[in-house]
Amino acid sequence: MSGSVLLVAGLGALGLGIMLLMVGVFSAKRAPRGVAGSIASIERHYAQHVVAPANQGDADGSAQLPSWARRLALRLSPAGVASSLQHRLDVAGNEPGWTPDRVLAFKGIGLVVGAALLAVASVHNPGLAIVYAAIGGVGGFFVPDLLLYNKGLKRQARIVNALPDAIDMLTVCVEAGLGFDGALAQVARNTRGPLAEEFARALQEMQIGLSRAQALRGMVTRTTVPELRSFVSALIQAGELGIAVARVLREQAVEMRVRRRQRAEEKAQKVPVKIMFPLVTCLFPALLVVIIGPGAISIARALFGFSG
Repeated sequence: MSGSVLLVAGLGALGLGIMLLMVGVFSAKRAPRGVAGSIASIERHYAQHVVAPANQGDADGSAQLPSWARRLALRLSPAGVASSLQHRLDVAGNEPGWTPDRVLAFKGIGLVVGAALLAVASVHNPGLAIVYAAIGGVGGFFVPDLLLYNKGLKRQARIVNALPDAIDMLTVCVEAGLGFDGALAQVARNTRGPLAEEFARALQEMQIGLSRAQALRGMVTRTTVPELRSFVSALIQAGELGIAVARVLREQAVEMRVRRRQRAEEKAQKVPVKIMFPLVTCLFPALLVVIIGPGAISIARALFGFSG
């Protein structure tokens, strides 16, 4: 009796081992290989930003978020929200720990917390508690979107500011004898900021098999800078038409410097309009009190006998 039990247990263990082996083999076959697999690994790296601090936070459980919050945000969001969030995360630079699932979880938590806070604040007026809770829920739901949008705007502004200097360095490196890929590597290695990160990612994609045009177009899709889009379009057209890259870079560098000067002049023209409101609301009333106040007191004393 004991021998038959051991035989059945051994056969069951053998069958379970064969099943696990087949699952592992089939899952390994379904994984992308070659260039597709390399591109997928790069996308996962930049999308999830798997770095040591983030892994440590997830390992000790301090960064875990409730799954019900993500499901709640998914129910209240339109279809395709995950891809839209991933694009906005790319524009914002894929900060460590920021993934579409975590953003959705924060949106769900913000919805519940905002609704609860305003509902508690309006507990003395039950008739308006539902209205206040709805307003707080909507505000908390869209707070992560606003933070992500603000982060993306700041990153795009940094790219705009760094683009003329980066193109100047590219022009110098290409005219000194380096190829375009080598010049791009020099810029990515010797500069800091979001533009250098985008150049480094484009280089990685070219090294695993993507063409230069595909890598540069991918860099454009991850940004919203019109100057970078025109620069990449000029480079791609130069490569297709056989025009020297150094000449195109020189013309683009001149154009970018002109655009930077025009942006500075535009901001200078906006300063008087922006400073008008603080002057009218803060400075002019104080000046009126200081200048007209003594005269008004003298007039009141002379005409009405006011002795303050």
